[in-house]
Amino acid sequence: MTDWTQQTADARAWFESLRDRICAAFESIEREAGSDASFEYIPWDRATEADDSGEGGGGVRGVMKGKVFEKVGVNVSTVSGRFAPDFARTIHGAGEENPGFTATGISLVAHMANPHVPAVHMNTRFLTTSKAWFGGGADLNPPIPYAEDTEAFHAAFRAACAAHNPTYYEKFRKWADDYFFIPHRNVARGVGGIFYDHLECADESEWERNFAFTRDVGQAFLDVFPAIVRRRMGQDFSEAEKQAQLEWRGRYVEFNLVYDRGTLFGLRTGGNIDAILMSLPPEVKWS
Repeated sequence: MTDWTQQTADARAWFESLRDRICAAFESIEREAGSDASFEYIPWDRATEADDSGEGGGGVRGVMKGKVFEKVGVNVSTVSGRFAPDFARTIHGAGEENPGFTATGISLVAHMANPHVPAVHMNTRFLTTSKAWFGGGADLNPPIPYAEDTEAFHAAFRAACAAHNPTYYEKFRKWADDYFFIPHRNVARGVGGIFYDHLECADESEWERNFAFTRDVGQAFLDVFPAIVRRRMGQDFSEAEKQAQLEWRGRYVEFNLVYDRGTLFGLRTGGNIDAILMSLPPEVKWS
């Protein structure tokens, strides 16, 4: 079996550097809005009481609450251990005979103060079990959709995909549409983006190709989302629009607590609860 220790370390270093650049970009937007808000970084160690492997890991949870970003979390974590037998059967390349895993990744969710500015989610990750693979993506979640913003967001990821494989964008766009859907509401969570998983690495050359693509996904997000925020953050909004935003956030909460696989993975592997649930908005309303 391939030893992916160095590749895991390289992926972790990239995720941490991407976090630093994203957080700096978001803080710059707050400065432009006349706010001195900045990220608070909170390290955590993985709980291992339910995992007798003696392994662990942890991460850093970055949180900012400002004038533009009502609440944004940017987390990087690197963990290892063994899955519980029943959960191992649900994980790619794992099982009762091979429950060990490593995982490193970045996860971001931003909820915005102005309802004209879309909320957003982005996550990329590298995991190893008996297999090794990358996954991730990003999706835009506007309470008040604008076709211009939707097109810009998709164009950024279309270009990132096209640089690596001409089939990626349509495949991963559809995957996002299917995944970020709320069956009990029969509605999409937002206006989509891309989602990919199990981008397998059989050897080091495949790892390098898939890592290059994953880096471009992160860079595409950094290129496009701050531009969308700046386009909308100064728009006036009504109380009715704010209330509509709070109700829309309820749909976001429902998806993340009922269907989101990342939430389940974090909870089942002893992750930091506050980091796992940082995706939840600070204020929400159900009609």
